[in-house]
Amino acid sequence: MELLTSYGERLQKHIEATIPDKEPKHLYEPIQYILQLGGKRLRPALTLMTCDFFQADCEQAMPAALAVELFHNFSLIHDDIMDEAPLRRGHQTVHEKWDVNTGILSGDAMLILAYQLFEAYPAERFRELAKLFSKTAIEVCEGQQYDVDFETRDDVTLEAYIKMIDYKTAVLLGAAMKMGAIVAGASERCKDNMYEFGRNLGIAFQLQDDYLDAFGNPKTFGKQVGGDIIANKKTFLYITAMNNASPLQAKELESLSSITPKDPQEKIAAVKRIFVNTGADEALQREIEFYTEKANTVLSSVKMEETNKATLREFGQWLMRRTV
Repeated sequence: MELLTSYGERLQKHIEATIPDKEPKHLYEPIQYILQLGGKRLRPALTLMTCDFFQADCEQAMPAALAVELFHNFSLIHDDIMDEAPLRRGHQTVHEKWDVNTGILSGDAMLILAYQLFEAYPAERFRELAKLFSKTAIEVCEGQQYDVDFETRDDVTLEAYIKMIDYKTAVLLGAAMKMGAIVAGASERCKDNMYEFGRNLGIAFQLQDDYLDAFGNPKTFGKQVGGDIIANKKTFLYITAMNNASPLQAKELESLSSITPKDPQEKIAAVKRIFVNTGADEALQREIEFYTEKANTVLSSVKMEETNKATLREFGQWLMRRTV
């Protein structure tokens, strides 16, 4: 979306000024590196957009937006270490370019820098923002642990999976939008509704990410296509395929999910065939649409200009069509 791009450009100028260029370089260079890789910057852009749409100067929300972006990238550095991922946004991950210890420490520093950004606000607003941020941060950690636990469990349900992606991904998107509403001085009801709008879109966003992980174009996706299949993750696609599979298909999928071949391409292709033959890919698309519509229902209760609501609905539709 063009509007998100304009917010992203404003963010970029502030990001460059926020990250210290000082010693020790091995602490700060990895932070500068991952932030310079760009990415979609959806979450901080939504913080600015939400503040703007409640008729406040979005520059007031810049420290909160930057905190969201720093926290998000901190979590990506650590996630990539845990997943042993080689690529992030089409480039080497931090732990691959440097090493695991550097990735851990630089990630920790990003989290601390994120908290420091809230010091720009008056005491009462600082308290509200920091409370939301802390709640969100621990939920993201809980979601990551659920994700790790699922790798060794054979009884993961769709309900449990949705809860995991809600915590790991969606709550941060919801918090990003609520922060914009907080800075703008919106009513309690509007702040809560913006949180729920963002949270439901966040679930749809992660489900779309799951779809692209299996069926995306490696030239546009920016990450290794088939990464979840290689890692034997219990995704929506996998769980739905197992629920819909014939005994023979289920046995094949279980067998494929127990191996780690040196060249995973044949495994990826075989698993994707099962996803398609069991209708898991179509079920995932329907689920993405369900959470997008759920977000739009919440949005209808928000006191905001209709043109701004229309833009947010358009954003939700864009998320469903994205290829990156």
